[in-house]
Amino acid sequence: MILGAVQVLLVARDQIAVIHAAREGARAAAVAADPSGEGTAAATAAAGLDADRLSVAVADGDDRVTVTVRYVAPTDVPLVGALVGDVTVTGTATMRSEP
Repeated sequence: MILGAVQVLLVARDQIAVIHAAREGARAAAVAADPSGEGTAAATAAAGLDADRLSVAVADGDDRVTVTVRYVAPTDVPLVGALVGDVTVTGTATMRSEP
């Protein structure tokens, strides 16, 4: 039970990091001349997670920019990891583009 609780806390930590990364990416993309490049760079830097398991998508609309960050959280706590596969956590943030 304790190992299961530890695994849940680790996945929750990754979820919070992904939401933070999406917000940072959207904030950077909203004021940038190159929203896709700036948003991706800011989200990747803010996440603090394994870059090989992280993906960032930036959608630049008419007056809004949306950043979606996905991360495949490993479930490698002993006993629990063998029973449960990796979990994908997602965070999305939308901000109004600045002129």
